[in-house]
Amino acid sequence: MMTAEEAAKVIHEALGAAITGDGDRAADLVTQLGIDSDAARMLGVCYAIAEAGHKALRMSFGDAAPNPLHGDMWMIEQLEDGALDDPVQGFATRFLIAYCNGDRAMAQAHYETALQAGPEVFVGGVCQLLIDVAGLANAAIQQSEAGE
Repeated sequence: MMTAEEAAKVIHEALGAAITGDGDRAADLVTQLGIDSDAARMLGVCYAIAEAGHKALRMSFGDAAPNPLHGDMWMIEQLEDGALDDPVQGFATRFLIAYCNGDRAMAQAHYETALQAGPEVFVGGVCQLLIDVAGLANAAIQQSEAGE
């Protein structure tokens, strides 16, 4: 099994590949992590991806970002009816929001639900989380560049 540092490098590389639009490379790296990891390691992988998403959201919202330490909460606004009914997208969105709100118990509950749903939902959910975070990171980067 790769060390935590090696896994962190692979996560970073996977995020970079996803941000630059190299979906095949990102998928290969996530697969590599999955093959080399147990459930606890993959939860850490999801936390690392979600941390990047949280950072991107804070960059995008600046001072208007919710601060859970002050009682503010990140919320999900479903723009399309049924969008979160898909278990893959539902996991990715709910996990990220729980993480951003500092609710690790809820994030872990979403993780365990996806894990128990089987490989298709679990692998798809982790990949969707990576895709969503890459989109948030790209939006934050574009917003930052536009503001310069």
